[in-house]
Amino acid sequence: MDKLLLILNIIGTVAFAVSGAMTAIRKEMDLLGVTIVGAVTAVGGGIMRDIIIGKIPPDAFTDPSYVLIAFITAVVVFAYVYFRASGFEKISGAAFQKIVLLADTVGLAAFSVLGVEVAFKAGDGPKLFLTVFLGTITGVGGGIIRDLLVGDKPYILCKHIYACASIAGALICALLWDFSGQEAATLIGTATVIIIRLLAIHYQWNLPRIRHRDIS
Repeated sequence: MDKLLLILNIIGTVAFAVSGAMTAIRKEMDLLGVTIVGAVTAVGGGIMRDIIIGKIPPDAFTDPSYVLIAFITAVVVFAYVYFRASGFEKISGAAFQKIVLLADTVGLAAFSVLGVEVAFKAGDGPKLFLTVFLGTITGVGGGIIRDLLVGDKPYILCKHIYACASIAGALICALLWDFSGQEAATLIGTATVIIIRLLAIHYQWNLPRIRHRDIS
């Protein structure tokens, strides 16, 4: 189980760092800006989760290995674009959207179930709401900070059932935690997030909204 969680942590960190770095490059930030946005996207959700449960300082500061992984990932993404003439063109159009959506999906899935695991370790028999909330905030927190830093409307509030997928995965993982075993619950919860996100992206699923033209 510990090996699975380690793998998910690394996958989630790299995926969100890629997402953050590419978003920062699209906004024409410099190397420092790209690495900061990439790192914050990767560890921001975990920091928010740790503050909520009273873990001070958060794990990202006491064990900076994941911050380092995020920094290295962001630098690699920046270098790829910087040293390739066609690099920026490849991430500025449809290809950019596909890569960011895929990276966000993988990171969201990994961190949503990792948040559940932290909730169960935080105390004996945590409440279901707290468990699901911690899983969700771990999954979406970094993306919220990323979007605010680059001046975008937070993605979770307007696109492709993003937070709903995290909530569903965290809920299923929490409900199955004792019933099917931790490893099975983690894998099923991860798969749930990925499946919902991919279906939402493919079929353009969005929650209902009120547009100005609908009421004008």
